[in-house]
Amino acid sequence: MTPVTRVRDARRRVRRWVTLETTSGFLLLAAAALALLWANSPWHDTYTALSEITLGPAVLHLDLSLSSWAADGLLAVFFFVVGVELKHELVAGSLRRPREAAVPVLAAVGGMILPAVFFVSVILVSGDREALHGWAIPTATDIAFALAVLAIFGRGLPRALRTFLLTLAVVDDLLAIVVIAVFYTTGIDIIALACALGLVVLFGVMVRMRRPQWWLLVPLALAAWGFMHASGVHATIAGVLLGFTVPARIIHGEPEPRTHRLDDAIRPFSSGIALPVFAFFSAGVSLIDGEGPAAILGQPVVLAIVAGLVLGKLLGVLGMTALVAKLTPLRLPDAIGIRDLLPVGLLTGIGFTVSLLIAELSFPDTEHTDGAKIAILIGTLIAAISAAMMLRWDARKARNADMNEDGQPDRDIARIGDDDA
Repeated sequence: MTPVTRVRDARRRVRRWVTLETTSGFLLLAAAALALLWANSPWHDTYTALSEITLGPAVLHLDLSLSSWAADGLLAVFFFVVGVELKHELVAGSLRRPREAAVPVLAAVGGMILPAVFFVSVILVSGDREALHGWAIPTATDIAFALAVLAIFGRGLPRALRTFLLTLAVVDDLLAIVVIAVFYTTGIDIIALACALGLVVLFGVMVRMRRPQWWLLVPLALAAWGFMHASGVHATIAGVLLGFTVPARIIHGEPEPRTHRLDDAIRPFSSGIALPVFAFFSAGVSLIDGEGPAAILGQPVVLAIVAGLVLGKLLGVLGMTALVAKLTPLRLPDAIGIRDLLPVGLLTGIGFTVSLLIAELSFPDTEHTDGAKIAILIGTLIAAISAAMMLRWDARKARNADMNEDGQPDRDIARIGDDDA
């Protein structure tokens, strides 16, 4: 084997390892834990100083801190991958057939409405009306983290459960994107927005060419991101729109859709660098500065977010699914029963990445920011541990021949973990 071949094999193995669901979840958790430990260590000032280092050309209004680059820049890469995944699911995946997608889609809607209701109710009872702007924080689901927990603890359960969770989480992300675009955008610069949209269209044309060139696509994407950032609309929206332009059906006689090719190319960077770096700069909440941990944890926003993520998500997903299954002709996918929705509902309470982003958008430089971030970490941890326990409980219980109660014996017998045997 030549040195070049060895290098290529090593790169291929690293890319494969980074894109594993278990790996991406571990990297997110490790980055958040490192940030939290550093921010509460005797060297916490160095963490703050690192986060506030400013880079970028001031003439383009891109002289941003490292933490801002992580939230506005690197996270746009993650949202590009989300956009590509959404495009594929809508055109050729689990969302292309409305009847099959209806139950997880409605479950996602329920899983966003009830957490918001929980949040608003707690805040109104507490009287801290300034915190109401954070109503969307507990509505988001972290796809990478949730799928990682399912992959580790869901062995033996129907593989259809992963598809259900993926569909639900993808719709959840789509709704979160809409929420960010509609409710967390102020002072729009119409000219800059028009330029951004024009560049997105041009990117869409170029990505459909017979032989698209990366040295053209990358500058176009960066320019679209820059104009979107200047427009006042959150820059991550550019990533989603660019992802939506990628063709999801086979064109020019190629062996696979370009959504697959670009997903395979970008996901290692998104999972291995973009998401962990964002988690590192967002999760570093200091409990030793200011009023101390008791004051931060005692904020009403903490209880509101934790209740929304853990109870709101669970009851929203379970309640909506139960209502749909009992009151309409719609049924759960093959091999999935109502009891399987208990761990799935808890998995959707793993907010993390998108919740941290919405927290930063909701409470920029206010007293609620630290409380909101700590609440996200606490709620995510409770939801993840509870989901892991419920997944093992569910996997040990006997399954009947018609779990979704559609009158037909289940045909999908594939199980999570079968590929590892």
